[in-house]
Amino acid sequence: MNNYMNESKKISCDTVIAGGGIAGLVCALELLEAGQKVIIIDRDTQDRLGGLARWAFGGMALSETQQQKRMKVPDSPALLLKDWQSFAEFEAEDYWPKQWAQTYAENNNEMVYQWLLKLGLKFMPAVNWVERGLFTPGNSVPRYHILWGTGLHLVETIIAKLTPYLIPSHSAFSGNKASLKIYHQHKVIKPISEQQSNIVIACGVEVLNELKMEHFSIESKHVVIACGGINGSIDRVKDNWFPSLDKAPKALLNGANPISDGLLHDELVQIGGQVTHSDKMWNYAAGIHHPQAEFDGHGLSLIPCKSALWMDHTGKRIGPIPLVTGFDTHYLCHQVAKQEQPWTWHILNWDIAAKELAVSGSLHNPSIVNRNFLSFIKETLLGNHRLIRQLEEESDDFLCADSLSELVDKMNTLVGKEYVDYQVIKNQIEQYDEQLTWGEHLQNDDQLRRINHARQWKIDKLRTCKPKPILTKRGKNKLIAIRVQLISRKSLGGIQTNLKSEVLDNNAKAIPGLYCIGEAAGFGGGGASGLRSLEGTFLSGCILTARKAAQAIIEQQK
Repeated sequence: MNNYMNESKKISCDTVIAGGGIAGLVCALELLEAGQKVIIIDRDTQDRLGGLARWAFGGMALSETQQQKRMKVPDSPALLLKDWQSFAEFEAEDYWPKQWAQTYAENNNEMVYQWLLKLGLKFMPAVNWVERGLFTPGNSVPRYHILWGTGLHLVETIIAKLTPYLIPSHSAFSGNKASLKIYHQHKVIKPISEQQSNIVIACGVEVLNELKMEHFSIESKHVVIACGGINGSIDRVKDNWFPSLDKAPKALLNGANPISDGLLHDELVQIGGQVTHSDKMWNYAAGIHHPQAEFDGHGLSLIPCKSALWMDHTGKRIGPIPLVTGFDTHYLCHQVAKQEQPWTWHILNWDIAAKELAVSGSLHNPSIVNRNFLSFIKETLLGNHRLIRQLEEESDDFLCADSLSELVDKMNTLVGKEYVDYQVIKNQIEQYDEQLTWGEHLQNDDQLRRINHARQWKIDKLRTCKPKPILTKRGKNKLIAIRVQLISRKSLGGIQTNLKSEVLDNNAKAIPGLYCIGEAAGFGGGGASGLRSLEGTFLSGCILTARKAAQAIIEQQK
């Protein structure tokens, strides 16, 4: 009987989906509404259904939206594609990534934005301007939209839509009724395939019950891989570290999930699929250790303050071009990876932090999660002092002091060595502060230029301080040092797919019955973003690729 468990009834369905993240859930919903019998195999617990989208901030890069039109942002699919191609720096052989980039630019409004509105979801009225580009042009206009309620509300909305179809996993499908089974804490080991006339055809999956360590198989007409990327495995991240980013850092926080380990990618390669651009990733340069860590190395990604000075481990300002968020995250990661130690420092004061600091995710944004508009407006206009107090209390990486000498002592104590010299860091801060007394017409600092440029967009003006000295004369403004380091996040590469989300073999032919969506597919084509993301293309990329796969399966079913 080898390692398979006895099954009193054969398990079969129309489509089996490997992964219960947002891509898997969206694909399942579309298939169920078309009358299919669907099974989702998800490695996590029931309360974590939805994967990383539960903790996502909910930002999406969208064009020609009501919000943009209200703010008179002149966006278009053509402009979005132009910006995308600029930031991506596609290679000559990137046929399918280019096709997916064009598909996103032309279809994001209808297939993502309008679809979400029909589900009853809303976006915040402000459109943010991120990834503007530094040496390479990025977003030429603001197009970063934040879901009102964050990714958590998105997940809960989709789950509510799925619930009427849900039946117990041990129950049999009945008649022609559309039904959904979800196997929690189960893992797809590999797709089951067979040869027909020298063609590999996917016809099911082999599954491991990770609680009982028992194997079984599921037969299906269609197999959809929605297992996420490889960035939950720090070893894989380091093994695939992009050559131009120098060597991988000694230490790297994990901002993904350890169950996104890339093992299912390997199995697809075994049956002829292709994995491309594994060296392209969307990591972040400002992670801290997660205050509520759920696994070793668990990190939390900050949205850094534009007005903070970004220092190396000795307290010297990183340069010669100052590091400023909001322009080119890839460049930030490149510069941080080059540093002698795996950590760097953000130096700022309480007023700057309250105005500018944010955390990427739902956990630290209760006003947005709970859709409390008055609370959100209050924190935006008066400063988010709640968040700063929370980080001060919860995070060892977040240091506060009444004087610079006290702050330096805390910084050196935290890392266990006197790397930071008081006089050196004092001179660095005073040199920056001195320019602020001369007036804007005499300021010759690139960080100040970019701050002033950012403040020309009224939304950034709300969230970015008018430049003021970090060291205040009265000493009433607490000083803050945040120890930050690189944090793994998203895989930009993945399993190569065509525009139907079908997995392609080594001859660029679709493997019948086998699909891949979301991050596992590099958000389309094995690397739709190329070298850099315009930011906000991940949740929306999951939705787009999932809906494309569902449409192809439904069409084939006809």
